[in-house]
Amino acid sequence: MVERSEAFARAAGRIRDLLAGYEPPSFGHVPDPDSALFLCAVDHRTGYERAHMVDGRGPFAGSELMWELGLRHARLRARFLTAARLRRIGPDEVADVFEVEGETVADPHRRGALWRDLGVKLESRHRGSTDALLAACDSRLGGAGGLLERLREFEAYSDPLAKKSFLFAKICERRGWLVVADPQSWEVSADNVLMRLALRSGLVAEGDLGDVRAATRDVFKRLAVELGASPALLDDLLWELGRDDPDLLGAEAGDLHEPPRDPASAWY
Repeated sequence: MVERSEAFARAAGRIRDLLAGYEPPSFGHVPDPDSALFLCAVDHRTGYERAHMVDGRGPFAGSELMWELGLRHARLRARFLTAARLRRIGPDEVADVFEVEGETVADPHRRGALWRDLGVKLESRHRGSTDALLAACDSRLGGAGGLLERLREFEAYSDPLAKKSFLFAKICERRGWLVVADPQSWEVSADNVLMRLALRSGLVAEGDLGDVRAATRDVFKRLAVELGASPALLDDLLWELGRDDPDLLGAEAGDLHEPPRDPASAWY
């Protein structure tokens, strides 16, 4: 059995080496907070079977493909990714937005419903403005009235993992639209990619989904503190490099995988 202290020391050394040559995404291709809010809202299980070129660039696959197609549509139709426009969108239009070479995104009915809910509530609570939503948080990510709490009012952001919420916050911070006054509120997403890394390296022990997820978040937050890195930066590095390399942090614990996906969850 791998000793947790040994696994922690090994993982810290590996991550320190990886951070030395790592450049996190700047999200410079995201033009405004509205685009970030509405595309993060539908960023889950895209269902594309192939990678595709978009306007001569790529090929893009999965989530990256969905974002490229959504942003392309927004360039062609001004103010498309706004509450005023999306609070009435139907599934056929959603499918059309994300269509490429005969493929489109999975479950356009679900994504359309999420956009409508977000559009209606953003208009009623924040004058239809993502800028107003960000201003209402007063630079706070966590706590009462913070961004995470306000985002949970929208169905798309009610995920218990807050994966979409942290992605949105990360984009806004990197683009300069949000200054986070409480950096201690950052967490890693603890999705299947990060849980697999934690299990295989011996950082966490096998168990049920809730226990492994909580332990994964805890150990990676402690590693971020140890390395003097933001959990948001560590999350980027582990997810980008770990999705294709399950042994990124080692496989001393053996061929372990993340717990089964929760069939009742629309996100995980």
